[in-house]
Amino acid sequence: MSALLPIRFAKDEADTLTAAEGRIAVLLPEEGRIGRLSRRLDRLSRGAIGRAMAGEGWAKLKPGEGMDLAWPAGLKAEALHLVKLPRRADVEQARKAGATIGKAMGEAGVTVLAEGQKRLAEIALGLTLRAYDFTAHKTGDKTARGEAVILATDPEAAGAEAATALALAEGVCFTRDLVNEPANVLTTTEFAARLKEMTKLGLKVEVLEEADLEKLGMGALLGVGQGSESPSKVVVMQWMGGRKGDAPFALVGKGVVFDTGGISIKPAGGMEEMTMDMGGAGVVAGVMRTLALRKAKANVVGLVGLVENMPDGRAQRPGDVVTSMKGDTIEVINTDAEGRLVLADVLWYAQDRFNPTGVINLATLTGAIIIGLGHENAGVFSNDDKLCNAFLKAAGAEGEGAWRMPMGPAYDKMLKSRIADMKNVGGRPAGSITAAQFLKRFIQDGMPWIHLDIAGVALPPSETALAPKGATGWGVMALNRLIADTLEG
Repeated sequence: MSALLPIRFAKDEADTLTAAEGRIAVLLPEEGRIGRLSRRLDRLSRGAIGRAMAGEGWAKLKPGEGMDLAWPAGLKAEALHLVKLPRRADVEQARKAGATIGKAMGEAGVTVLAEGQKRLAEIALGLTLRAYDFTAHKTGDKTARGEAVILATDPEAAGAEAATALALAEGVCFTRDLVNEPANVLTTTEFAARLKEMTKLGLKVEVLEEADLEKLGMGALLGVGQGSESPSKVVVMQWMGGRKGDAPFALVGKGVVFDTGGISIKPAGGMEEMTMDMGGAGVVAGVMRTLALRKAKANVVGLVGLVENMPDGRAQRPGDVVTSMKGDTIEVINTDAEGRLVLADVLWYAQDRFNPTGVINLATLTGAIIIGLGHENAGVFSNDDKLCNAFLKAAGAEGEGAWRMPMGPAYDKMLKSRIADMKNVGGRPAGSITAAQFLKRFIQDGMPWIHLDIAGVALPPSETALAPKGATGWGVMALNRLIADTLEG
């Protein structure tokens, strides 16, 4: 995966600052007396910090934002980066401050002075996530960036506290890598291989091949991939860190490594972004990686259906009827509504094999959810208020936008088929809701379930607070917190 920014905690000593090259980021309160080492820097830079804080530019900054003082006199550093942060900063402000530093840092690295701040782990998380850069396919200068050194009164304790946050950052960035990869690199086979490598972290990973899926009766999933040269697969990841014998919680992800739309082919404009149609599977993989890295005390299984939706002489046609693992028949009206067919079989398999305590599936499922919620929120559909509210609370705490959408039997009539048990689409009205109603048919009675439609948040058109332009890794932080709050408490 992409190399994460190296972060090291060191003793907060004046000599470290005077010898620091690259950039020095100083976290300063909005007003009032600054810390001892900050005052030392101010003296060495001939009052530059004090003058900056007295100016209009500083007054206009919001918490977490910063300003640069280039080539400060009396220091080896190439710049002083002054970042405004209240002494009692909340989680969002601390992460934003870290992200501000991460976005601005150069190749020479950065030394962070955070006197009086208690949220060093959150600062480190924001710094790591925003400094992420996907350069795997660039052939230019590969000069390694320097490290980020965060000064602390007790570096060992600060490092230990930040370990969980940095495990989370690795999970998020693993998801980003998967979503950013082009489809000629991240084939179904390569995707499965990357997940298989996580056995080194303590995960149990198995790959079900097409012959296995045929025996299981996964006709809905196999129909989607039958026009591709890449074989369809289901990958099952298990992390059993909780009490032995307890049923696991299940995460299920749509992993369409490229989506042309099949015979119902998409317009050419923007089709290159359909490399992200495996975003749900990417999030599941990132969560499982995080759980393994932080040794979560929970039992969780992650299942992803990996297919490629291509037009071919063998491809699925509009009007075909396929039989799901559950046994329900589905009339395929539109081959571009393929994700729900993949999820139908993997959802049923997850419940049939593991009898989980609950299920959450993720998918870049519908363009309709982008029309409804834009790129700020994922759509949340659920049959269980308790699970749904717990997820919304976790997403809110992590700053990941999520909005609950309606469901109801009135939408089911739109999925009626003349020749099969159901159609795979219900028309343009309420497209994201009818997709959720379709998936609900593959959830067993009494099973708490959430469907997350992440089409708008997986690969937004511009950078976000914690991510450069490209894949965000949305959902890894929220699901990790949900698991910590509900399964490990």
